[in-house]
Amino acid sequence: MNRIPVYWLQQIEADVPAESNWLSASEALCLSRMRFAKRRADWRLGRWTAKCAMAARLNLSSDFETLSQIEIHASSSGAPGVHCFAQPAPAVISLSHRANTALCSIAPLGTDLGCDLEMVEPHSDAFIADYFTAEEQILVAKASSAQQPLLVALLWSAKESALKALRAGLRLDTRCVVVSFPDGLLDEIALGENQSKLQEDPSFLPSAGLENWCPLQVRRDGGQVFQGWWQHAGNMLRTLVAAPPPAYPIRLEFPSNRCQFEDGHDKMIRTHLLRSHPISIS
Repeated sequence: MNRIPVYWLQQIEADVPAESNWLSASEALCLSRMRFAKRRADWRLGRWTAKCAMAARLNLSSDFETLSQIEIHASSSGAPGVHCFAQPAPAVISLSHRANTALCSIAPLGTDLGCDLEMVEPHSDAFIADYFTAEEQILVAKASSAQQPLLVALLWSAKESALKALRAGLRLDTRCVVVSFPDGLLDEIALGENQSKLQEDPSFLPSAGLENWCPLQVRRDGGQVFQGWWQHAGNMLRTLVAAPPPAYPIRLEFPSNRCQFEDGHDKMIRTHLLRSHPISIS
């Protein structure tokens, strides 16, 4: 099966500069209209993470002037879109915020992509009954009491990723998508002793648990299927789904001023940007 390349970057609130001259003019105007500090902080964190991810993916300079030319905007569906140097970027992104942390994933243009960050915390039986399918409720019932918070967070996060990939978000009933895992993998790897070492890192830094992405699948009523991955450390987890199926997620590094091997999609992006704006890529 041919799989598409997917990339991700995570940032925390402390990574975001105090100044805002890395925003575009329209982004700065949008920020000025936000009244509440928490909303402003979350919005700036999301924009910063997305811009850093795009700059790292394209091997652009990390200076604020270049970042200000990467503009993140909301599409008609509410999903984030990207313009680079006033031109639509030939890539798609997905964003998620949770607990002063933001995650951005990137895939080739035309990909249905979604990602999500979720905290591992207790949920009520009513939550499980209201938002999970009968099939998923059986999975939760089979898990031990110690495993259930992680499993519930994982199921919920995978659903959110899939609903983002559908460009609908929580406007759709969460029970219209069903999360599943390869036979035996959930019990033997994901929820077993192999996770205990990762739980020693509650900060969930971007370098944590890079080798432990595990596969999942989300199926929508009507037959559409998303393949994806999930990763857990401490009290948080990441999920990422896409169609066509995504390859193993690749963590981006920022700032990134180094050259790297270019596949066909890399060349398409860089050629597009070079034609539309005379930038320097080292």
